[in-house]
Amino acid sequence: MEVILKETIDTLGREGDIVTVKPGYGRNYLFPQGKAVFATKANIAIAEANQADIEARIKADAATADALAKKLEGTVLTIAMLTSDDERLFGSVTESDICKKLAEVTSVVLEKKKILLVEPLKALGETVVPCKVGYQTTADIIIQIVALEETE
Repeated sequence: MEVILKETIDTLGREGDIVTVKPGYGRNYLFPQGKAVFATKANIAIAEANQADIEARIKADAATADALAKKLEGTVLTIAMLTSDDERLFGSVTESDICKKLAEVTSVVLEKKKILLVEPLKALGETVVPCKVGYQTTADIIIQIVALEETE
C-alpha cells in the first residue's frame, strides 16, 4: 500500500515521502493517528504543492537537531548509585534515570525512548550512550556511574 507521510517517522521516512507499507500498519497505526494519507492522485498533487513548506520545516528541524547534538555531544553525567561490598549496583541505571539527570545538568528534556540503551547499566564505570536528537541525528553522552557515599 502506497502512503504519503504527513510527519517524519524514523523507521519509514520524512514528511512528504511516498512510501510502501503493509496494509495493516497503514490501517491500524498510520491512518488513525493522522501520520499518513493514501497516495491518491489528489493527495500527491497536494503534497507536491506543499513541498516547499515541507522542505523548510525539514531544514529547520535538521538545524535544531544539529544544534542540540552539538550541545549534548560529550556531556558527562555522573550518577551515584548504592552498591554492595563487591561494588555491584543495587538496581540499575535506566533511560528514565538518564533523562532526569540530563534535565538537571543541561536543562535539555528528552523522552526516555530517545535514549538508545541496549540494556540497563548495572556496573560501576563509564559508558558511552547514544541519544537520538532528530531524524537520523544522534549525540553521544558519557554516563559515569559511581558509588553513593553513605553518610552516618
